[in-house]
Amino acid sequence: MTFANIENRMHVLLVDDHNIVREGLKRILEPCSSQWVITEANSGYEALDHLRNAPCDLAIVDLSMPGMSGLDLIHRIKLQNPCVLVLVLSMHGEEQYALRAFKAGANGYLTKDGAAAELINAVRKVMTGGAYVTAQLAERVIQQLSCGARAPCHTELSDRELEVLRRFVAGQRPVDIARALHLSIKTVSTHKSRIQEKLQLPNMAALIRYGLEHQIELGDLPVSPDNR
Repeated sequence: MTFANIENRMHVLLVDDHNIVREGLKRILEPCSSQWVITEANSGYEALDHLRNAPCDLAIVDLSMPGMSGLDLIHRIKLQNPCVLVLVLSMHGEEQYALRAFKAGANGYLTKDGAAAELINAVRKVMTGGAYVTAQLAERVIQQLSCGARAPCHTELSDRELEVLRRFVAGQRPVDIARALHLSIKTVSTHKSRIQEKLQLPNMAALIRYGLEHQIELGDLPVSPDNR
């Protein structure tokens, strides 16, 4: 596989809205600095701007970011820069998030609680053309498939509907969700109606209760005091 080289090093783009997380990732990756050059973006929009102006071999992407979600970013990267590899580094350990990420075009999936050595191994595996997933996550997926367990209803939601559901569970108002996702309030209301229909939930209280019972992960979204 051919990589864009700067001084014979591969170009890695870190995409996370938290500066402390990016600093931590750089500390993990810097011991191997002879192998790659690291740049940063604090949002999906900034990442796309960077990719339009500079070459990149691998983007390490968080799923939970304000504005453009990680899943949306993966879709856009693969549409606009299909040769760029994507490794998801997320706090979400559930199978559904990993499956959605791979469906969007990700080449690897790693949770943030993984060891530093695991991140290095994941980067190397993806950069050499492989796919990476943790052993624990792979085992859970296999167990679910082999047992024939029925997937929870929210797996039928679209990526956008899941994002809207997560934000409702976090206590965000429709106007806040519309602003964060660059949607109209009417569109958010439409998503809410479709979510309730798919999950067979009669009202907002039932929707939030479902989200909490099924541990719809809130990621880095601000949580309303009422829902802590």
